Amino acid sequence: MTKLDTLVEILRDAPDEVFIQPHNVPDPDAIASSLGMYYLLAQRGIQKLAIVYDQEIEKANSLRMLEMFKVPMIQAKDALTLGTEDWAVLVDAQKGNANITDLPTDEVASIDHHEYKGNQGYRFEDIRPGVGSCSAIIAEYFFENNIAVPQGIATALLYGIFMDTDNLTRGVSDLDVNMFYRLYSMSNIDMIVELKGNDITVNDLELYAEAFKTVEIYDELAFLKLRGVNDSLLGAAGDIVVSVSGVNIVIAYVQREDGIKLSVRSTCAKAKANDLVRHITGGCGVGGGHDNMAGGFIPLSELHPNRVTDTFIKHRAISFYESCNG
Repeated sequence: MTKLDTLVEILRDAPDEVFIQPHNVPDPDAIASSLGMYYLLAQRGIQKLAIVYDQEIEKANSLRMLEMFKVPMIQAKDALTLGTEDWAVLVDAQKGNANITDLPTDEVASIDHHEYKGNQGYRFEDIRPGVGSCSAIIAEYFFENNIAVPQGIATALLYGIFMDTDNLTRGVSDLDVNMFYRLYSMSNIDMIVELKGNDITVNDLELYAEAFKTVEIYDELAFLKLRGVNDSLLGAAGDIVVSVSGVNIVIAYVQREDGIKLSVRSTCAKAKANDLVRHITGGCGVGGGHDNMAGGFIPLSELHPNRVTDTFIKHRAISFYESCNG
């Protein structure tokens, strides 16, 4: 029995609807994975399916994916039938992460590639922190169950792998490479080219231009403060700065009404992104992720009124960096 077989058998007992839920601001990997899972479950006879997410998608390539692949994804506020009697399959996400809202559904399953959050009471879990993209895991479900991959879904999954592994250079595993190779010949590469040409909007460019003026560098460590951006733009800005010569670690952050959101990128073996973000948020927030990229959140209630937030973040980051370098 395959993993998909096991999941489908569980979901057949769902009392009402089955919602597929990625993290709050779905990026290309989350969108592709959710679409692939939706198709797989529908093929196996699971009815009353929907994909639901919590916050508004702003990044240009993610919005273009929704249109291009006709992804049946809606915001939670628009899912009028969503309730406690419904089940949820978390995709590219786990309960307890700062980037996913606890909706009223019963989260019965999680399929993810991020750092393992421990036993959360799922009836099914397939969590592989060593894999660079969730899209690769979903692609494997197609192949190990001999389910033909439609060209649109193959293209979406290929793009999801491409983006989450930064062109097969970041956190990539053998599974990512193998799935990329198998999906490539099935995909519409012209669609990939179009998506690559829709990475950012003019408005994004203005936000980045303002943010890049705030960049401060300490050895190979860079700090980047943004205003009014969502999670995906925060991470994308960090990706740009980490490509600067001499910069190997980036802490990008944004002040929000409810607290501080952080995104960390690292190409430094000594200072891993997940360890760094946990150090910054230690005792006052939550953080986690991969060796190369991670995220965190510090609630407003945990921010000391007499401490300047910028100084607090920089002090903690530099102290961690210095400890890693002896």
